[in-house]
Amino acid sequence: MVDLSLGMLLFVLAGGFLAAFVDSVVGGGGLISVQVLLIAGLPPHVALGTNKLSSSFSSLTSTLSFWKAGKIDLKLVRGLIPLTVIGAVSGTALVQRVPSDFLRPLVIIMLFAVMIYTLFRKQWGDVQTYSSLTAKAGILMLLAALSLGFYDGFFGPGTGSFLIFAFLLIGFDFVQAAGNAKVLNFSSNVTSLITFALFGTINYGVGLAMGAAMVLGSLLGSQLAIRKGSLYVRPLFISVCCLLIGKQVWDYFF
Repeated sequence: MVDLSLGMLLFVLAGGFLAAFVDSVVGGGGLISVQVLLIAGLPPHVALGTNKLSSSFSSLTSTLSFWKAGKIDLKLVRGLIPLTVIGAVSGTALVQRVPSDFLRPLVIIMLFAVMIYTLFRKQWGDVQTYSSLTAKAGILMLLAALSLGFYDGFFGPGTGSFLIFAFLLIGFDFVQAAGNAKVLNFSSNVTSLITFALFGTINYGVGLAMGAAMVLGSLLGSQLAIRKGSLYVRPLFISVCCLLIGKQVWDYFF
């Protein structure tokens, strides 16, 4: 059990708010929130479990915001949720036994490829071209839902960004891609949360406090994305990819 001073509690709340603001739009909030929990004194496995508790509040809030604005393709994502859940359970169970750091070099390469691809396709994601699911797009999304659900449970950094990229690839604009990604992100978060709870690696006091701050951050971030559209989401997406790459490189070499 970690007892936080008033100053550290305020730090956790501020970090949660900022993490949720970013994560509600383009993912990558765990880059902030997990580090905040580690600085607060939580052991690594407990920090990961506690982050799943607080980020579940965040992803639910932003999911509801995007759904209310009509920015989620429910017909598509509801078919992908079971695969995300299966992947998340498998990944979370495995990370209790196997260190996940060996994935870091691959994640760096993948994030760099996502960032470069997005940078050079300047109009990509501005206008939605998706109308219905083709066989090729269906296979891509099935693989993405299963593998990224597993990745989210096992390692996590950049899951939201990878999900957005997958939806962009099949023709969604940035805002709709973010909305669809949030549904799957919420599914994997809740699944991982249940698994972490079974292993007893959650600090509920800290997680609920951070979760309250994350609700506010998610509301502000998702509403801003819905109003501003791709002109706001695209540069934030690229910025978060850069930060994620920098963080993974730092952790790998230093």
